[in-house]
Amino acid sequence: MSLRCSSSPQCSNPLLDSPPLRLPIFLLPSDNHYRTLARLITKHAWLYTEMIAAETLVHQQTNLDRFLAFSPQQHPIVLQLGGSNVENLAKAAKLSDAYGYDEINLNCGCPSPKVAGHGCFGVSLMLKPKLVGEAMSAIAANTNVPVTVKCRIGVDNHDSYDELCDFIYKVSTLSPTRHFIVHSRKALLGGISPADNRRIPPLKYEYYYALVRDFPDLRFTINGGITSVSKVNAALKEGAHGVMVGRAAYNNPWQTLGQVDTAVYGVPSSGLTRRQVLEQYQVYGDSVLGTHGNGRPNVRDLVKPLLNLFHSENGNSLWKRRADAAFKECRSVGSLLEESLRAIPDCVLDSPISGSPESGDEDVFADVHNVLPPPYEAGEEIILCA
Repeated sequence: MSLRCSSSPQCSNPLLDSPPLRLPIFLLPSDNHYRTLARLITKHAWLYTEMIAAETLVHQQTNLDRFLAFSPQQHPIVLQLGGSNVENLAKAAKLSDAYGYDEINLNCGCPSPKVAGHGCFGVSLMLKPKLVGEAMSAIAANTNVPVTVKCRIGVDNHDSYDELCDFIYKVSTLSPTRHFIVHSRKALLGGISPADNRRIPPLKYEYYYALVRDFPDLRFTINGGITSVSKVNAALKEGAHGVMVGRAAYNNPWQTLGQVDTAVYGVPSSGLTRRQVLEQYQVYGDSVLGTHGNGRPNVRDLVKPLLNLFHSENGNSLWKRRADAAFKECRSVGSLLEESLRAIPDCVLDSPISGSPESGDEDVFADVHNVLPPPYEAGEEIILCA
């Protein structure tokens, strides 16, 4: 399997013969290895790259494949950029255009101190909507694909619904941005970890659904706390335009991703068993070992996305222990799998994905429309500022 999507603008997209099912589900930002695994399991969910700093692409123009290359099988795929320098974001968009991404997204939601704590970057950008609008216009001017923004519902004490709407209004007025991915928690920049920022601030889904109500000409994808396919469908049932699945897709990829095509998109699943998925992934893994130099990616890098493939199955703990021990000796993905998969029963390896998602989350959004904040009305100063 080739890592590189042709650098020609006519980069092949095998899904273009029957256009990608536009929305409703996106998967968490992830590296090439995890995206390769994900695409073997789901054919239709939109995949995101990890956030790539615009400055990295500008300064690594002789090494762009390392950051931007992907196999054609990964379509539909979104490139996620980070940064606040308008000129560099424009250059990054132009450099990436030849790789054939389906969308470009600007991250205005990352709360990591390494990101948000270094100038206006990540979620700190929500405090500067005019700059975000300028950046999105510059990105859009240098690509032929749609541009989107990923954000939170607020930052620290700037967490009112009207402040969120001011951000959305200004960015959409100043740029061609018509799609926002909204994590329904605010970000706390007072030194808590990214993990705590995914857990401590309360979810306010009512803010998300109020945005859908108040900005009918825009599209919004809901993010945060969506831990199952049944929650995906519950959010869509209540009017969500799209859903981003986060850690659930990484912590339990087989059950989560395996049910997306049938339960969300209403199309047949790949029909692959875990054994068949691993056979195909092994071919990919061993083909890219050491291709970035300095021994990277190594076997550990490539096997990491597989470690939760047997979540809650018989033999899961033993398989992880054997894999961890095998890292010391094995020099290929194939040899590590051969050594460690003996822990997994054949009935687990050879059974297809179960047909229906677990029930129990169908009513999680049922009352959200009863607690929406009052409708937003842009003040004159907001309109003049925009």
